[in-house]
Amino acid sequence: MTLSEAWVDFIAGWASGAVSVLAIQPVDTILTRFQANEVTASATLQDTQALVHRNGFKALWRGSSAMITAVPMQNAMLMGGYGIGKQWAEGASSTTSKFNVYTSVFIGGCAGGIAQSFLMSPVELFKVNQQVNVSKSARDVGIELVSGFTTTSSASAAAASSGSSWRGLNATLLRDGIPHGVWFASYEWCKTAMTQALSNNPHDEGETSKTSYSHEHLTVPLFSGAFAATVAWGVGYPADIIKTRIQATEPHVVKGIFETGLELIAEANGNVFQGLYRGFGLKLVRSIPASMIGFTTYEFAAYQLRN
Repeated sequence: MTLSEAWVDFIAGWASGAVSVLAIQPVDTILTRFQANEVTASATLQDTQALVHRNGFKALWRGSSAMITAVPMQNAMLMGGYGIGKQWAEGASSTTSKFNVYTSVFIGGCAGGIAQSFLMSPVELFKVNQQVNVSKSARDVGIELVSGFTTTSSASAAAASSGSSWRGLNATLLRDGIPHGVWFASYEWCKTAMTQALSNNPHDEGETSKTSYSHEHLTVPLFSGAFAATVAWGVGYPADIIKTRIQATEPHVVKGIFETGLELIAEANGNVFQGLYRGFGLKLVRSIPASMIGFTTYEFAAYQLRN
């Protein structure tokens, strides 16, 4: 029985996300703890060693279960929003030039990123607090995060909201909107360019179908995924570190995007780039392999499901 394209996207997308999370979660935990606190890279390394010594290597995978659980719905919302946005952009355009093709992909990516933000913001809030508060159980973290909804004290509504599951949503929208458009468009551009380059390579003539499969379904998504991750995070990283800092802050402390950004810049002695791109190298160490693994797993799983 042949699966519909919707089911292929859904299953392959879940496999892609789950494999990426399991492979890259330790680096994500280190990065999150670095972003959440005003510490140096060497101090973060010492903190990681102490964390493993106290709690074992399993501590580096804290928060992964929430991410893997959310992957199917995240993929459905991301791809659903992507498809709607892309179709709208294609319908609004009267030409099919390469520029308009990439514009449609970009708009679709933005739409998908915005759609999945409403799911991933509370999921990542839970993940971040698990990674930062390693002494607390997942149950305790969850209870604290939803306490803002049921507060009966005279605390302000803003304080209640800051403790709710939506803390960091606005920063998540900034991080996942335009950067996802850049991610999809840059992946599509690199994939197209590499496919054309490989197909025009005289050394490929007479190669077997196995080699062709390797080029189309392994080499291309690996390098295209790495390229897309680098470009997209170059755009979206400031919003990511702001989001992490907001979500890792104590619930009773109310801080917005602008205030948090200024705080990060102040910590870097007024250097905007150092403040907003603090930990960017570590982010690439996490995101480039994640994107390579994710796109490659997706392409492989989709190929197997279709055939």
